[in-house]
Amino acid sequence: MKDNYCVIMGGGIGSRFWPFSRESYPKQFLDFFGAGRSLLQMTFDRFATIIPKENIFIVTNEQYASLMKEQLPDIGDDQILLEPIRRNTAPCIAYAAYHIKARNPNANIVVAPSDHLILKEDVFLNDIRKGLAFVKENKSLVTLGIRPSRPETGYGYIQSSETLLGSFSKVKTFTEKPNLELADVFFKSGEFFWNSGLFLWNVNTILDAFADYLPDLTNRFDLGRDVFNTPEEKKFIQEQFPYCPNISIDYAIMEKADNVYMMCVDFGWADLGTWGSLYDMAAKNEEHNALLKTDKVLAYESEGNIIAMSDPTRLVVVQGLNDYIVAESGNVLLICKKEDEQRIKQFVADAQLKYNKEFN
Repeated sequence: MKDNYCVIMGGGIGSRFWPFSRESYPKQFLDFFGAGRSLLQMTFDRFATIIPKENIFIVTNEQYASLMKEQLPDIGDDQILLEPIRRNTAPCIAYAAYHIKARNPNANIVVAPSDHLILKEDVFLNDIRKGLAFVKENKSLVTLGIRPSRPETGYGYIQSSETLLGSFSKVKTFTEKPNLELADVFFKSGEFFWNSGLFLWNVNTILDAFADYLPDLTNRFDLGRDVFNTPEEKKFIQEQFPYCPNISIDYAIMEKADNVYMMCVDFGWADLGTWGSLYDMAAKNEEHNALLKTDKVLAYESEGNIIAMSDPTRLVVVQGLNDYIVAESGNVLLICKKEDEQRIKQFVADAQLKYNKEFN
């Protein structure tokens, strides 16, 4: 157990959850379900049941350092790895791997986003234990695949093969978010699984993969190999991290490596990346409306909506709305068709262009 580590990626802005998720207070710090714990805290709590708390690291942007300490007061400052600039998931994971390698050259690591919902936590934790045991014994990069329940265009897909290593199947291909027609083909084939964004590997296996497929990054980090896990690490990262390529771990490593294996899992997973995904997971009333953070709603001839208010005392009255997002937070009210929620990022960009950062 002492060789098992967790890296939680917690630096995203979550702009698709605007206006609840803002640049100053993004979605991982929010309690969407009134559970008394934010998505970040729930993620930390989940892993802390099987991984020593001191072996859990959070990678986030410098601007969220105080929020991290506020929400996770029991972790040490050296467990919060601060990025001076956003550079996507590959540099984030590489930074964490170099830091952990300096602490424990035998580390087995699970990498997780900070904003996932897991309904069957016992099943999830058993799968993580199984994956960590597998990567300890095999020089493999493991991803967790979710058997699709519908032709979903909002997730990436993993194609499995018949080549097995124990109960882990070798991955054929990764595919980014498909259109509906292709998603339907994937769904019916039985070979494709949703890409959960959860990964497991031994620290040496992932660092070897970075050296093979992203040498520009490793050449830069190797300059500071002796400063990781020392007081000089922060200064080195501030100087070097901005030069890292802006690329995801999927594009940089997983789509290229020949030692990627998948574990098919079923633990009630949801990537809470959009209002639509939140609607799917939320409880609904008899009109199929999902009410978040409010129960003071009068809905007339209105079905299939998600209504979310940051002020639970506010009365919401809607009439004639079907399949809409109605979300109010701070100084922004959003009313948007659920089917058009991919446009929310553009709404945020337009608001910034017209009103500077007043509504970010």
